[in-house]
Amino acid sequence: MQHTEIKQKKRLGMSRNVFVFGWVSFFTDVSSEMIFAAFPLFLRVLGVSTALIGLIEGMGDSAANFFKIASGWLSDRLGERKWMTAAGYGLSTLVKPFLLIASSWGSAMAIRVLERTGKGVRIAPRDALIADSTTDGTAGRGFGFQKAMDSFGAMIGIAIAATVVYFLLGSDTVEITPGVFHWLVIIGVIPAAIAVFLIIFFIKEQRASRAEREAANHLPKPKVLDKRFVIFLAVMTLFNLGNSADAFLILRANNLGISLFYIFLILIIFKLVYAIVSYPVGKLSDRVGRKWIITVGWGVYVCTYIGLALASDVWHIVLITVTYGLYSGLADGVSKAFVADIVSPRRRGMAYGLYHGTVGFAVLLASVIAGVLWDQINPSAAFYFGAAMSGMAMIGMIFFVKELHIPAK
Repeated sequence: MQHTEIKQKKRLGMSRNVFVFGWVSFFTDVSSEMIFAAFPLFLRVLGVSTALIGLIEGMGDSAANFFKIASGWLSDRLGERKWMTAAGYGLSTLVKPFLLIASSWGSAMAIRVLERTGKGVRIAPRDALIADSTTDGTAGRGFGFQKAMDSFGAMIGIAIAATVVYFLLGSDTVEITPGVFHWLVIIGVIPAAIAVFLIIFFIKEQRASRAEREAANHLPKPKVLDKRFVIFLAVMTLFNLGNSADAFLILRANNLGISLFYIFLILIIFKLVYAIVSYPVGKLSDRVGRKWIITVGWGVYVCTYIGLALASDVWHIVLITVTYGLYSGLADGVSKAFVADIVSPRRRGMAYGLYHGTVGFAVLLASVIAGVLWDQINPSAAFYFGAAMSGMAMIGMIFFVKELHIPAK
């Protein structure tokens, strides 16, 4: 059953929902990157070990996995995606100010988990609503735009954070102070609130018409777990067992003695490359298919992690940051569009919940493993492990994953 497309003026060839969600992602990531790019270094100030930072970041990304799956299923069941999405963004916004009173790793982890729980509630219904708001064959463009705006917002957020750090601490400080981190939290809450406002007042629910609902009652119940989706999900899980949290890129730069201000500049480069690549690659995947674009992106990831293992100078990190942004632009949005291609519209919420939930559990395990390898062996071991898992996932993608490509009209 397709959802009735709301008649709207197209913007960049996309519906209003997709366009607005791009700006929602923009403002959300301005907020999140301002606050959480410095979060691992703030944990260091609280005396947290690298292994425990890996656990906290993994828990932050994965404790909400139940909500990702449940919210996706519930959005299919109720036919309501907008308000579940708004509730998730709202929860993340409400808990961020509590970082101002966090004084131990336990309280910091609790706040991080709640903030990510908001992401767990919103992410599956949001992605399903984006997929519902695209016409056949244009999901790559829609998700590419959303990821591009997400990355541009992250870049702006990091730039604001770098400016605050520069004026309050200077350009040579390696560690952050609680006072500076608190300023980042205070400023960062504002764009998060703007994102919630945009969802409430500008996103329209995509509902099936009465005729479509009646027709759907006579159709066989569509499967989420068909063979193609299960195999793709298994390969994605294998890849993400080597995909530790981005915090390890920050820690690696810090490990090489790069100051906090220059770490922010490096992250801006990463987000800029990510943003520039995402939209055109998404459009390209609409025309030529998605499988090989994802595979190439994973190959770039393998090279990136080997580079992180071998890095010994600042320019190495800068070059690696560019390739990391290239990988993200090639693979992230296109992977979501792949799910839209192979899953029934009536089961997209559940499918995206399973997709994000399974990937989240894998990222949790990857982050814990990377933290242990870092502490018990050396930093390079964490990145070699990630490269090995990703290389095996590439083999799985090439030989076992089949795509159902619908060329863009």
